[in-house]
Amino acid sequence: MKIQFDTAAASKVREHLDDSKRLLFTFEDGVGDYSQHAMIHMQVQFTINVVGKDMPITGYNMVVHSNIGDLLIKDYSAEDLEENMTIKLNTHLGTLQLSGDGGAIDDNVGFIDFTDKNGIKNNPAR
Repeated sequence: MKIQFDTAAASKVREHLDDSKRLLFTFEDGVGDYSQHAMIHMQVQFTINVVGKDMPITGYNMVVHSNIGDLLIKDYSAEDLEENMTIKLNTHLGTLQLSGDGGAIDDNVGFIDFTDKNGIKNNPAR
């Protein structure tokens, strides 16, 4: 399973990364330290999370490869993903859009840098 970030999306995420951080790709189901809410609507919702390498990652037990580095996911969230995916930045709205070979998966992927005290407030998907 892999994700290709377009140039703008890759730039947006990379500016938050360094050797002390890692990426999570969180299925927003209310389970775990980084999921913001349980789904109360009938749509798939994901968030890209930046966490410190010293922060817990309980439940993130599967790797998705990408052109900006590996992302860890909860293995059961793979049910809503595809083998080949892309993430593009909608420059007009400032949002990230996830799609696969079958079409759109999540047109408003969140982005939270948990190493930044204002990371949750700066999430454009909420």
